[in-house]
Amino acid sequence: MVEPEWMEHARALVGKEYGRIYAWDKVNAPMIRQWCEIMGVDASPYLLEGGVHAPESMLQVWCMEGFTLRNYPPGSTTENPFEVLNLMEIQGLGSVVAVNSELQFIRAVREGERLYYTTRLDSVSPEKITALGTGYFVTFVMRYFSEIASGDQEVGELLFRVFKFKPAQVAAPGAAASAPTKPKRPAPGISNDTQFFWEGARSGQLRIQRCTACGTLRHPPGPVCSQCHSFEWEAVTASGRGQVYSFVVMHYPEVPPFEYPNVIALIELEEGTRLITQLVGIAPTDVRIGQKVQAEFHSYDGGMVLPQFRPVRSAN
Repeated sequence: MVEPEWMEHARALVGKEYGRIYAWDKVNAPMIRQWCEIMGVDASPYLLEGGVHAPESMLQVWCMEGFTLRNYPPGSTTENPFEVLNLMEIQGLGSVVAVNSELQFIRAVREGERLYYTTRLDSVSPEKITALGTGYFVTFVMRYFSEIASGDQEVGELLFRVFKFKPAQVAAPGAAASAPTKPKRPAPGISNDTQFFWEGARSGQLRIQRCTACGTLRHPPGPVCSQCHSFEWEAVTASGRGQVYSFVVMHYPEVPPFEYPNVIALIELEEGTRLITQLVGIAPTDVRIGQKVQAEFHSYDGGMVLPQFRPVRSAN
């Protein structure tokens, strides 16, 4: 296959090393504590007095730019490590989907260390035709370092791969073509560990897993208790009442058959555990942290029942 002329420029960038991008903050205990809380990880092993260190899988977090795109700290490179993606966008490959994110760790980072990473464009694949569209797999390698006076030390590496593509064109229906089939919601994956939950939903019950050894509630369901490691559990029926603990509003990409903006919330049930769900019956701008909600059950696509949550109207 003969490649377009512009790909010569893109392939010339393969192997290029881009300069440092620094972390805004040094490794610190408050961020470690907050990350562990969000991820549901016990922070105490990482916050031992005199030896605070970060979870290895937190490595990528330290050098993220924040809410504003490419808002890097002073001293960071002014080059755009993803210039090859911009080049592809100019050629009409405007869509992107991440396909790989692989972290490797050399050592844990400790409180007070200042980190940075460098980026190398590792490869650009030949043109690929997929169900999503036609484009290229682009692979970057980020190497993470700790800035040390005696000589910077490499602490880890991230391989990050995306598919940059032009969306597939859907042929216009002919005059005699039948009406397009309405997309269905993706069915949940049901296993031996989760079957009780979906059976409960079909009967209008919100069932939560509870360890019979220590009484810990857990969701999503799993085969073993994270607290006492017991394999014994039972299902309890929750009240369905709770409050919004956190939420996001999805605007793009728009995936049928969901309606957008789409409010996805982390609900804290009054029993104490949390679950992720879709909020219904409320405008995205009206959602608030702490808002009271109640579970309800909706049927989709001929029998699939999903628990969703609706805000509870104030008595006032």
